[in-house]
Amino acid sequence: MVYTQSEILQREVYLFERLDSANREAMKHLKAICFLRPTKENVELLIQELRRPKYSIYFIYFSNVISKSEVKSLAEADEQEVVAEVQEFYGDYIAVNPHLFSLNILGCCQGRSWDSAHLTRTTQGLTALLLSLKKCPMIRYQLSSEPAKRLAECVKQVITKEYELFDFRRTEVPPLLLLLDRSDDAITPLLNQWTYQAMVHELLGINNNRIDLSRVPGISKDLREVVLSAENDEFYANNMYLNFAEIGSNIKNLMEDFQRRKPKEQQKLESIADMKAFVENYPQFRKMSGTVSKHVTVVGELSRLVGERNLLEVSEVEQELACQNDHSSALQNVRRLLQNPRVTELDAARLVMLYALHYERHSSSSLPGLLAELRARGVQDRYRKVRSAALQ
Repeated sequence: MVYTQSEILQREVYLFERLDSANREAMKHLKAICFLRPTKENVELLIQELRRPKYSIYFIYFSNVISKSEVKSLAEADEQEVVAEVQEFYGDYIAVNPHLFSLNILGCCQGRSWDSAHLTRTTQGLTALLLSLKKCPMIRYQLSSEPAKRLAECVKQVITKEYELFDFRRTEVPPLLLLLDRSDDAITPLLNQWTYQAMVHELLGINNNRIDLSRVPGISKDLREVVLSAENDEFYANNMYLNFAEIGSNIKNLMEDFQRRKPKEQQKLESIADMKAFVENYPQFRKMSGTVSKHVTVVGELSRLVGERNLLEVSEVEQELACQNDHSSALQNVRRLLQNPRVTELDAARLVMLYALHYERHSSSSLPGLLAELRARGVQDRYRKVRSAALQ
């Protein structure tokens, strides 16, 4: 998420190993840079490593605050004095792009209360973010949300305990950490998305900027997994927030630009200057070729899924349910889509949830009938559970 492998190779880093991988070979001619989360498991693995070091010198960087007792344990394990440096380098979160980070946590709450392990991890991630940005903020949270209040209290406790680390230069307007509860908006997560990044995430899934395309019909071997990163992909950076119609037009322009730059198949290399020009331009051409192949494949798969799942019509009804107040029309359209075999179980369940949110208390509400239609369709248990939770 931070460096591509080619970028880190340029920094003369030639070997990448996990600390927990078994049977690593001893290479005393190499220096080791260890970048780790300061968990008990990682500290224990590092202690075992230092007792039987495989490299000549160790530079150890923790992504968050580490306790003095754990540093002492590492020092005691370093009997061969191979540790040259130990530092805290605050990066205990996943930077997806310049305005978004993630902690890769799914389902942080149990009901309406925090899962304790996820609360700890979220607190660690947020405080690491504040330290890396050099911010000691005022904290404000949503008063109606107990989870937001608990998180605010935990972050405040860390700032108070580690006050020396948070002693940054005061600004005229203090920074603000605003904690909002996503569950306050039940509608938006039920709507299909129509901008590039959001569509890819919704329909294909993005995991640490990687997309698994292995299930795409007829996919070539080198496109089974692709990376979408605004840091290294100019087309993606320029188009990630544009809507689907604009993406199609911009893909066409990208293809035409690629065709213009494509080297002639029978290009004559008659002089040293010709050869030099070819060698200089070829890497750029190869990079553009990869960009074109990747985005044409991704957009093509999105287009296929939109058609296969009838998403244009589904999305139109979703918008009607969210933004209009015509109950008769909404009910008629939801029923029509529930009877359409191209509409997936997930989309069918979402439509009923949106109807329930808007019209459950309507005098002519037909929610029991729609639930019966979902059961008649054989909607899976997991979607029925989601629906029941939403209706509560």
